[in-house]
Amino acid sequence: MIYWDHNAAAPVRAEVGALLARAFTDGGFGNASSVHGGGREARGRLDAARAKVARVLGCEPKELTFTASGSEADALALLGSWAARPVRERRRVVSTTVEHPAALGALTRLEKEGAQVVRLSPASDGRVPLEAVLDALTPDTALCSLMWANNETGVLQPVSEAARACRQRGILFHTDAVQAAGKVPCNLREVDADLLSLSAHKFGGPQGVGVLVVRKGVDVRALTPGHQEGGRRGGTQNVPYAEALALALELATADQPTTAERVGALRDAFEQQVLQRLPGVTVNGAGAPRVPNTSNLRFDGVEGEALLMALDLEDIRVSSGAACASGTLTPSHVLRAMGLSPAEARGSLRFSLGPGTTAAEVSRVVDALCTHVPLVRALG
Repeated sequence: MIYWDHNAAAPVRAEVGALLARAFTDGGFGNASSVHGGGREARGRLDAARAKVARVLGCEPKELTFTASGSEADALALLGSWAARPVRERRRVVSTTVEHPAALGALTRLEKEGAQVVRLSPASDGRVPLEAVLDALTPDTALCSLMWANNETGVLQPVSEAARACRQRGILFHTDAVQAAGKVPCNLREVDADLLSLSAHKFGGPQGVGVLVVRKGVDVRALTPGHQEGGRRGGTQNVPYAEALALALELATADQPTTAERVGALRDAFEQQVLQRLPGVTVNGAGAPRVPNTSNLRFDGVEGEALLMALDLEDIRVSSGAACASGTLTPSHVLRAMGLSPAEARGSLRFSLGPGTTAAEVSRVVDALCTHVPLVRALG
């Protein structure tokens, strides 16, 4: 089986799986809020995990809030910071049309609460021009949210420059870094964000745990009331999953330079071979800076879902450029924002490679595409 869907979920690293197995079989199941010995042991493990994540990201442990997902982290960042904003007269929120659905949904909620949401569109290569971001940061802006790397195209947004501009203007800056961690240098020295979201299952941790960085001096109102996580997120903490996120992030960050170089070369070779051997193929996001593992290809005259299923029958796992919502196939909002027609968006597939990807896999996927793309096109 060839698994090229790492942007959806990366396999759990062996070291992380071993940690989880020990955590669930060797006891240590106390509640981190309890005062007895079991609770104190759980609190110590949670504090150690928090300190490890903080070291990697370059922040203070108390600035970290563990969540159940990157989506929750995005929602808490946007909804929570809006609710707690110190200058109530500031009602403008700047973001883009290519954010993750969790962020887009939160922005829609903010509009219902009176926010003036400005959604900036990308250029045809998927990157939002920095000038457009800077022009949108007017004095009445309370918050700017810009994803670090796009989940569909891998395109990197100008988050470092945007964060710096927001800092100079006294505007809160949030970045969804879910697709950046482990793929590019990802820490608060690279991007001086006030709020930063991560999810463990994108870099070798388990599904079901994320983290939100809330920098000192920034307030967010809890979406789930409770005393845990500094009052920012109620509910009993999942200590084993916090430990797993911390270990996965530490390992992925340490491996990032060599993994990025190797995987980036394989991704480039894959695109080059496909473009050479198949007519009517375009790289969505070509020309923009991208994370090294992601390739979003548009196949003219092809229904992406049909091609995806053909590849799946070959035991090749990739993702479609379309999402199925309420039983209706709708084109990717990211690709549509880049100017693709509905048919072009539906004819796109995402190939997201991982640390275990090999040159032999590249050859097999290219051969499979050369076999099935003409067949799917012939079906009309």
